[in-house]
Amino acid sequence: MYLYGKNVALELLKKPEKIDVIYLYKDFNDNHIKDIINKNQIKVIWKTKKELDGIIKGNHQGIVLKVKDYQYTPLKKLLSKSFLIILDHIEDPHNFGAIIRSCEAAKVEGIIIPSDRSVSVNGTVFKVSVGTVDKMPITQVVNLRRTIEELKKEGFWIIGTDMKGTDYKKIDYQGKIALIIGNEGKGLSELVKKSCDFIASIPMYGEVNSLNASVAAAVVILEAAYQRK
Repeated sequence: MYLYGKNVALELLKKPEKIDVIYLYKDFNDNHIKDIINKNQIKVIWKTKKELDGIIKGNHQGIVLKVKDYQYTPLKKLLSKSFLIILDHIEDPHNFGAIIRSCEAAKVEGIIIPSDRSVSVNGTVFKVSVGTVDKMPITQVVNLRRTIEELKKEGFWIIGTDMKGTDYKKIDYQGKIALIIGNEGKGLSELVKKSCDFIASIPMYGEVNSLNASVAAAVVILEAAYQRK
């Protein structure tokens, strides 16, 4: 997996064992980053801007890191936790990265995503999350509905998010809970919605009747964290 940018590099350099090689622009002049690279004796390959542009299409700021692929956490390791987030086929890596960042800020203990028709952890997700993806256990599962039933057996209350439900501030988020955030366009799938114990809704007061998935997720996640503290 290729990651890029100075802020991402600084986060990754805290765990240099995960880095295979670093590609640097031949005139890269951030001495602080270069000193950390040299201290950890990480292999560097010098590149022209055109060569770096061929590796990464984003704003790499003269540094691209080749790292080991993200290691997902087995579901069984999350069953003993009490505050989880489930993403029902989120497709935009920017939304996924922003949600991960909100989860880390709220001390969510794990995220569950489906393995099909869903964004996975990639370079964009890592960059948008500002490196917090490395601090958040993420599990990929084959079937969300079966996973929800397994969580229920372990004592979890399942709380979905949708436009038609109970005001999100009036829901009790104590105990073992799993919050579900729906797809950007379709929201919660019907099978997943039927599996929920509660549906949380965010009241809208303007002409817009819904929020971006990552914004809605942040609102509900932080309310849950506030009640649980």
